[in-house]
Amino acid sequence: MTRPLFLPSKRQMIWLAALGLAALGYAIHLRYQVIEQSSVGLACDTNSASWLCTSRRTAIVLFTPTVFGGVALGAALLNLVRPSFVLCAIALIAAGFGLVLYNVALSALAVALLILSLARSAPEPE
Repeated sequence: MTRPLFLPSKRQMIWLAALGLAALGYAIHLRYQVIEQSSVGLACDTNSASWLCTSRRTAIVLFTPTVFGGVALGAALLNLVRPSFVLCAIALIAAGFGLVLYNVALSALAVALLILSLARSAPEPE
């Protein structure tokens, strides 16, 4: 007898869609309104301790060594081996940030692995 495919429930799909859209929305805001604006960069260079400058510095520190893409790829690979809602959510959030914040190659591969993981069988109950 074959096991059913891994398919999140309707509630989980709504949560995954909301998390993915929120990650994409914040990443787009961060890139186009905070990172690429020269006026914000000049204001943050004066050692401003606002949340905007802190999130700008954190995003730059994380996307420079491709952390978003690496986390997305790692979570997607783990989700491919053993599908779960939490791994799928982590991979979606990290891939959303990575696709917008200059980590496109690894994040796109992670999204492809997430799609492929929907064809895997569900894990056996323990």
